[in-house]
Amino acid sequence: MRIIVEISLILLAYLFGSIPFGYLFTLKFAGKNIRELGSGNIGSTNVRRVAGAKIAFLTQVCDMLKGLLSVATILLFQYTKCYTFSETYIYQIAFASILGHNFSIFLNFKGGKGVNTTLGASILLSPITVLVAVLVFYIVKLSTKYVSLGSICLSVTLPVCEFMIHKSTMLFVYFLFSSALIIIMHLPNIARLINGNENKSQN
Repeated sequence: MRIIVEISLILLAYLFGSIPFGYLFTLKFAGKNIRELGSGNIGSTNVRRVAGAKIAFLTQVCDMLKGLLSVATILLFQYTKCYTFSETYIYQIAFASILGHNFSIFLNFKGGKGVNTTLGASILLSPITVLVAVLVFYIVKLSTKYVSLGSICLSVTLPVCEFMIHKSTMLFVYFLFSSALIIIMHLPNIARLINGNENKSQN
C-alpha cells in the first residue's frame, strides 16, 4: 500500500508539472501556437517574445508553482505527521515536477527547459541557494543580455552554492541532477553561444 501511495504522488507531481501553461495561456490570450513561433519553447522567455510581458509573467508564476506546490504538499504531510516519507522522497517529487515540465505528456513529451519549475521546486528546500542562483542569473543577464547564459550560470550556481553551505548531502545530489538537466536542455543554446550566433533573448 505504501509504495502505491508514493508512486501515485510522484505521478501526480509529474502530471501537474506537465501542464503546459505557456502553451495554454498563449493560445487563449493571444490566439497563437507558441510551439510554432519564436524558439518553439513553452517557457516564459519565449512567451514574452510571442505574447508579451503580462502573459509571460503569468506563465512564469504558474511554472514555478508546479514545482512549489508539489514540494509543499509533501512537506505539509510531513509537518502534520499525516504520512512519513523517506529522506530522499521529497527530492523525487521535486524532480518529477521538473521532468513533467520538460517532457510534458500533453505535448508528446516536449516542453520547456525547466528553470522556473526547478526554482519553484527548490525554494522551500534551500531558499538561500535558490536566491543566490537567481541573483547570479540577473547579474549575468544584465551584463551580457543573454538569457540563456544567465540560465546556464544559474544552473551551475545551484549545486556549487549548496555544497558550500551544506557540503555533500542528498539535497546537493538533487541539485546536481536538476542542474545537469537544465544544461542538457540548453545544449543548442550553448552551441550557438560558442558559435557566436545566439539570440540575446533566446532561452
